[in-house]
Amino acid sequence: MTVGKRLFDIVLALILAVLLLPLILVLALILLLREGRPVLFLSERMRAPDRGFQLVKFRTMTPDASDGGASGGHKAMRITRTGHLLRRTRLDEMPQLWNILMGDMSFVGPRPPLRRYVERFPETYGAVLRNRPGVTGLATLRFHAHEDLLMSSCRSTEEAERIYCQRCVPRKAHLDLIYQENSNLCFDLKILFQTVTAMLHRSG
Repeated sequence: MTVGKRLFDIVLALILAVLLLPLILVLALILLLREGRPVLFLSERMRAPDRGFQLVKFRTMTPDASDGGASGGHKAMRITRTGHLLRRTRLDEMPQLWNILMGDMSFVGPRPPLRRYVERFPETYGAVLRNRPGVTGLATLRFHAHEDLLMSSCRSTEEAERIYCQRCVPRKAHLDLIYQENSNLCFDLKILFQTVTAMLHRSG
């Protein structure tokens, strides 16, 4: 990550943290009252092949200690009432401003993978994670909707793992590497603008 990109991340994250703090607090209170504790969902993700961190999101599913791996249709019943709205608008990802400020993530980059997939596909993620993970990215914009469609048809953990590993990991990695080859501030701004536009469209 360049010094310029890191500085951009810090400044934008601080501005958004100040502007969005009232909304973040309101959403946290709504989640506490409607869904109970915990309000936040913490999950280990990888920022480099040998370095993990705790990703922070608003909780959108009922807790399950045995949960792990790709999310498919077999987990749909666990999504809470408030969680459906948060996921559709991506407001569940607002706490990741903390991850950006801590230096574990950027605004734009590959989505941070679970350790199990990094260990299963070391060459793929060794290349992809040369870029710091992001809240959004080229793969998020171009493949997220299709990934949701593929994964929503999965009715078991085994099917979700197979579909994710065979049909999602390679295609997302391909897009992440295209981003890596063309990464610059103008490209990041374009991706951020298209992400916000997509969020507003889903909210409407």
